[in-house]
Amino acid sequence: MKARLEARGLAAFVKTSGGKGLHVVTPLAPKAGWAEVKDFAHSLAESMSADAPEKYLATATKAKRGGHIYIDYLRNGRGSTAVAPYSTRARPGAPVSMPLDWSDLKELSGPAAFTLANVPQRLETRPRDPWGDFFDAAVPLQ
Repeated sequence: MKARLEARGLAAFVKTSGGKGLHVVTPLAPKAGWAEVKDFAHSLAESMSADAPEKYLATATKAKRGGHIYIDYLRNGRGSTAVAPYSTRARPGAPVSMPLDWSDLKELSGPAAFTLANVPQRLETRPRDPWGDFFDAAVPLQ
């Protein structure tokens, strides 16, 4: 996902969801409408699924997911929601949606790895905010 976004001149940021997955986010300068953004996300998900059907799936049907990485492009539709970075989820253990460096994925135990109990220490030991240049990276969707 990161490589495909960057190949199109877009920045790619990653965070835990605090739930079951990871969120890949690209900041966009306001130009494209909701339909164009959702269509772009859909085409990206479909191309990944077509290129590696043994790994990726862009179909929302849970029964078809079995062992695949589901790419949820539907989060890009008007009215869809996603948890904000650093937000606590209303789930057991109080997991937190944590912004990451891409290199953090190598050591990540799972999408709910960060909780109210361990986030303060993580923030104290991080040299910088991995999403510090998020807004500066925004470009229009072409």
